[in-house]
Formats: sequence, structure tokens, C-alpha cells
Amino acid sequence: MRQYKVKETKELNKIICNKCGKEIVVNHGIPEGDVLSVDKRWGYFSKKDNQVDSFDLCEDCYDEFVATFSIPAGK
Repeated sequence: MRQYKVKETKELNKIICNKCGKEIVVNHGIPEGDVLSVDKRWGYFSKKDNQVDSFDLCEDCYDEFVATFSIPAGK
């Protein structure tokens, strides 16, 4: 007798920049461009207690974003 278990898998298909809408193609689970992925769970003392925000930025949008910083991002 053979017994099988059902296995569900998810494979990344594409990434869409939340700022400009550019699609980053993904081949076999590997993005063809780099992205900044942010997953933030807000803490108890914030106005967003336990809220989770997630977004992706393409490299161009990341560059535009960090250019607005008063203190440059560390290197």
C-alpha cells in the first residue's frame, strides 16, 4: 500500500515595485533585478500597534528614496 501526502508549494512569479509599478521578472524563483523588500511589524508604542506593512522598491525608486535622506544611508 502506498500513502501520499499532499504538498503545496509557492513559487515567486514576479515582483512589482510599489512606487512605480515596474515589474521585475523572476526566473525559477530568482529575480532578474534587485529590489528592496521591507516587512515591518509596528510596535506597541506606535500609532500602528501590531500593524504589518510590506512593500518592494526597484533599484531606481530606492535610489530616489534615499536621495531624500537628511543623513545619508550607511555604506
